[in-house]
Amino acid sequence: MDGEISTDEVNELLEADADVHVVDIRDERSFEHSHIPGSENVPFHELTARIEEFEDADRIVTVCPHGKASVQAAKLIGSYEGSADATVESMAGGLEEYGMKYGLAREVETDDSSAETESPF
Repeated sequence: MDGEISTDEVNELLEADADVHVVDIRDERSFEHSHIPGSENVPFHELTARIEEFEDADRIVTVCPHGKASVQAAKLIGSYEGSADATVESMAGGLEEYGMKYGLAREVETDDSSAETESPF
């Protein structure tokens, strides 16, 4: 692991369309509820099984709700031989801080029952 990166720096990388993998380690349901646009969901418990997905990455940023568990995820990814040349960082402050500053993408829930309801007018 190469240390921590601020939410501002992550946002700058994304706005510059930099070659960075933002890895959200929360469960799938939490990710679907809200996430950093362009991030990918790899739940923490799946990291060891999916670690080869990061083999050719130049830069990896792990994210979690408060910036604590993502440190462990970054250490795990950084210890993988295939990511030895990558910069691996944890986002300090987590999604809570990022969301307060920049907002998070949310999946639009469709309620099919409302489409079937007739207007009272």
